Amino acid sequence: MRTVVVGGGSWGSVFAALLAERGHDVTLACRDPEQARAIAETGRNPRYLSEVDLSGVRASSVENAPVAEAELVCLAVPSRAFRAVADSLPGDAPLLSLTKGLDPETGLRLSEVVGGRGVAVLTGPNHAEEIAQGLPAAAVIASADDVLAAELQHAIISTRFRVYLNTDLVGVELCAAAKNVMALAAGGVDGFGFGDNAKAALITRGLAEMARLGEACGARSETFSGLAGMGDLIVTCFSRYSRNRRAGELIARGLTPDEARQEIGMVVEGLTTAPVLRDLSRRLGVELPITEAICAVLGGESALELVSGLMSRTPTDE
Repeated sequence: MRTVVVGGGSWGSVFAALLAERGHDVTLACRDPEQARAIAETGRNPRYLSEVDLSGVRASSVENAPVAEAELVCLAVPSRAFRAVADSLPGDAPLLSLTKGLDPETGLRLSEVVGGRGVAVLTGPNHAEEIAQGLPAAAVIASADDVLAAELQHAIISTRFRVYLNTDLVGVELCAAAKNVMALAAGGVDGFGFGDNAKAALITRGLAEMARLGEACGARSETFSGLAGMGDLIVTCFSRYSRNRRAGELIARGLTPDEARQEIGMVVEGLTTAPVLRDLSRRLGVELPITEAICAVLGGESALELVSGLMSRTPTDE
């Protein structure tokens, strides 16, 4: 399969390598031509996960990538850039979204901003750092087009990267977006030193919050107990590789969101997604107390006071 992966970050690079291992013709399209040139010359990404062997992958700038001739285009770009990049792509090849977020301008799921071509989403507990080490992982693919999803499953699956199908596109995309917001909260638990009990409670109630929003949007409840939901939520809330967990920890220790982002040096999707998710829930009339609290902290309110407010909410059933 002739494939172009747009996005020269950690996940884009690792996913390009996975596709090349499966025998596909892969071009990694980078925003920076100098980065593309370095990859082409050395077979390594000089900026992200340089241990990943990219010798079987072509590299080019986005402008020079053979997108019009591709049979599949994979987008591994920040959610804030997703719609503009998708709109700029020539040809009619289907898109595989590797991005976990919502469109910040419209609040739409990312598959909803793609027009005129097929679209699928791949998500799950997939930290690029571990996949780069050859460690086993699993993911799900969802699409409104069952044939496309099945074709992509067979094109990507390998003995170290297992891919499942999920027909709940709405639920899968909401899980991918919301889990990053919950990871910010989990990082806050770490930053304040609240302990394992508090973190377990936060993650459990966070999953319930995610499922409540999903139900209001027409998603299936079982999606939230699967790889896209519980699986990705667990790894994002606990892993040392999680940018969102780390950002929450840094903010709890006194950094501003901008300072935390600069400290991490990479995209922190939860910081973009949190207010979009909050606004969506308000339009739907769905109560998301953890998300509301995270947005309040990002707006400058006291995190400790908000924790106290969450713990003092009116008693209710689980």
